[in-house]
Amino acid sequence: MPKKQIHLAAHFPGVNNTTVWSDPASGSHIEFESFRHFAQTAERAKFDFLFLAEGLRLREQGGRIYDLDVMGRPDNVAILQALAAVTDHIGLAGTVNSTFNEPLDVARKLATLDHLSGGRAAWNVVTSWDEFTGENFRRGGYLPKDKRYLRAQEMLATAQALWDSWPADEVLADAASGQFLRHGDAGRFAIRSDQFDISGRFPVPRSPQGRPVIIQAGDSEEGREFAASSADAIFTRHAELEAGQEFYADVKARLAKFGRRPEDLKILPAATFVLGDTEEEAAENARQVQYQQVGPATAIAFAEQVWNRDLSDVDPDGPVPSFDPKTEDDVDSGGHISKGRASVRMYRDPVATANEWRELGEREGLSLREVVIRKNGRHTFVGTPQRVADTIDEFVQSDASDGFVLVPHITPGGMDVFADQVVPLLQEKGSFRTEYEGTTLREHLGLAPSPTTVAAVSVEA
Repeated sequence: MPKKQIHLAAHFPGVNNTTVWSDPASGSHIEFESFRHFAQTAERAKFDFLFLAEGLRLREQGGRIYDLDVMGRPDNVAILQALAAVTDHIGLAGTVNSTFNEPLDVARKLATLDHLSGGRAAWNVVTSWDEFTGENFRRGGYLPKDKRYLRAQEMLATAQALWDSWPADEVLADAASGQFLRHGDAGRFAIRSDQFDISGRFPVPRSPQGRPVIIQAGDSEEGREFAASSADAIFTRHAELEAGQEFYADVKARLAKFGRRPEDLKILPAATFVLGDTEEEAAENARQVQYQQVGPATAIAFAEQVWNRDLSDVDPDGPVPSFDPKTEDDVDSGGHISKGRASVRMYRDPVATANEWRELGEREGLSLREVVIRKNGRHTFVGTPQRVADTIDEFVQSDASDGFVLVPHITPGGMDVFADQVVPLLQEKGSFRTEYEGTTLREHLGLAPSPTTVAAVSVEA
């Protein structure tokens, strides 16, 4: 029986708690040269795609811009369009929010990226949960959970309808007859749904993939159903073997009711890595990286997200605070001290979380910073290149994932060592390509071509 083929993607994370911006090896997170280096390294390693996140507002803590987000949030689709000119094979995936963007604009940008790249575009469809981000937009506010996913579903269906409004053979460009379009009536659409009421003509002819690859990120019941019904790949946090196998089995089992096959959806957990020449060296390297990622100021910032109060007078190298966090009943009208960070939602019971942190600190003699590292600083793969290659292969062959979205702690050069030391070992195992066999991202991922289109589209919901 042939081995399952591993799918790998590279995530350029920008400055956040996983990226060590203060390391001398770290480069700019906004200059194009950083993105070029990162993309070309991933392509040299034959990765399926490069992934860029989206940020619609800088996060804040205590009313100030959160220190780990000071790099800003450049437009990711513009960066991907520029990368199309300096790469030849690697897929170009970008997060585009479905809550605050409009379908025609998103469909137009992604179809353009697919044209510029020769069929390598992908869209990571996400929703926005917080009113804080919504303040940057005219509509403002936020949508309740059921409406967020309804809008995401309708946004995707609308974008697909726009892409499908151009038949693949519409552009004739017959110089002899002087006829450019075959029918001359392409791009017509009319969308009537709960979230959208638009009609007109889509301005971009059908792109090489027809429809860009669709990625979805999320673990809720709604997210799993959305991925099973509509996505080509799902970006998940399940990077432990047993949890990964449970998630994999659950999501793959949902595909049949939507008329889809298991191979129609790739499951790709996010994963970090630290390498060393020996297991002991790798463990020590990981410990050093953890302390770089969670410096004193970052430890306090993480604790403030739990305690929901100013902790600037707390010693990060001292014990976990003995007082309890502010609960929702204690919070002033200004809301949570941390704005725009999805991680805050993890602490649904902050008092219980604080008690857990205190017990861990007292039991093992850990400082506040050490507790934060223990809770937030773990790496997925730590070991020699051989050990990491073996573990990645085990995950894929045992149906815990179809591959991984790798997140280095240094950019732009953090992926170099993985490309040079781990990828060749995966290739020796016969579970990862040595050359690209296709030209489009759909082909890299082993996905079927997008559906045949019609000339005019009308959606009623």
